[in-house]
Amino acid sequence: MSDFLAVDLGATSGRVAIGRVRDGRIDLEIAHRFIHEVTTTDDGSIFWNWDSIVDEVLKGLNIALRVSRPISLAIDSWAVDYGFIDDSGNVLGGIHAYRDPRTERVFDELTQRIGKERIYSSTGIQFLPFNTMYQLNSAIGSEEYNSAQSFLLLPDLLNFILTGVRSTEVTNASTTQLLKSSTRSWDIGLIELAGLRTEIFTKLHEAGTVIGPVRGFGELDGINVIATASHDTASAIAGIPFTHRESEGYISSGTWSLVGIESVIPYISEISEDANLTNELGVYNTVRVLKNVAGMWLLEECRRTWASEGNIYSIPELISLANDNLNFATLINPNDSSFTLPGDMPSRIAKYCIDRFFQPPVTPGEFAATILKSLANAYRDTVHVLESVTGLTLDTLHILGGGSQISLLNQLTANACQLKVKTGPVEATLYGNIAVQAISAGVITDIAAARAMIAQSFSSSEFKPQSRLNE
Repeated sequence: MSDFLAVDLGATSGRVAIGRVRDGRIDLEIAHRFIHEVTTTDDGSIFWNWDSIVDEVLKGLNIALRVSRPISLAIDSWAVDYGFIDDSGNVLGGIHAYRDPRTERVFDELTQRIGKERIYSSTGIQFLPFNTMYQLNSAIGSEEYNSAQSFLLLPDLLNFILTGVRSTEVTNASTTQLLKSSTRSWDIGLIELAGLRTEIFTKLHEAGTVIGPVRGFGELDGINVIATASHDTASAIAGIPFTHRESEGYISSGTWSLVGIESVIPYISEISEDANLTNELGVYNTVRVLKNVAGMWLLEECRRTWASEGNIYSIPELISLANDNLNFATLINPNDSSFTLPGDMPSRIAKYCIDRFFQPPVTPGEFAATILKSLANAYRDTVHVLESVTGLTLDTLHILGGGSQISLLNQLTANACQLKVKTGPVEATLYGNIAVQAISAGVITDIAAARAMIAQSFSSSEFKPQSRLNE
């Protein structure tokens, strides 16, 4: 039996898990879970509570060490956010959250000045105002930016804290919109066009690289830190047990929904640019051709608002209420920019409807039904775009992550897309994280063998298209 530790950070929570490779499968044990929230300052800036996140990660690793003998550990997280580091290795200032509104003006100015065609033709990355390119540009002139010797995306920032090594993993680096997708290298010309200091960009490494041993953390010292696919979606896709990859797509369903395919080539064309399709890098020279679609963020924000008003609903309760209100006909565009920032989601959804002369939802059940049906229809539209751009014909969607446990959404998705839906793994990100470590250690031969083991490690459900309840 071989043990590996996986740190997986999501936008609202994190966990540390033990992965045990044995008897043709990968067994998972969650050693520690924690919740984290953003902090909004008086001027509207939004920051992660980074010190707390680091403390919880270290706590989880030490808990896991009591019941395992790990060969290595690896860290994945959400994309695009970063920290500045000075010459002495200090993290400078706060860690801005991607929903911080500071990039809105910068996004328009940069894309107009450089030209979207120049940016997309190299990077193949969809245009989102919170991509690292615009975050970094918005930081120009700040004390942190001026004093920085380098910047690191969050998984690599944690790797640096543990090992002292400054290096950037490519799956996450691709989401910065500053990486050439064809060569898997920084686009120095684009970095200069964006007005950024080229010297703060570190060397790049691929998933599976040995970063180095932990230093200065007591009993954790000496454990090798391995670069997994550090973008959590890249790890999740590595954890999908595809049968026929050419006809199978995926939806990584959580706070966001990432709808896409795994490819050996990027798809960069005028059509894919118009569709705002992204070509994020994956493990072992693959490309994640996908599009960001809003996810359970909308329902979670509604739930948070209702709770603040004294009306507390669990997600299962809201799903049950949605099922009772499927005849409520209003649909929204879940990707509308008015739904991006936190705060009073029910009012914003109602305003969106009123502004368009739609019947606004009123009850929690109507809100939940509107959100779930709208998500399923957005998935359908994205699948059609993927098929049009790639020329592929999909017959199966793998839905992974926490959202895969919502049977109603799975069925609505199968109905809307007219495709078979297979669920899981719920813990695809952990499976992918651990698989890359095990391959690096020589415990598993390659990604195909890892996926075969993952398929034996969890139970899946299937949903076949029924009548189009979404419409």
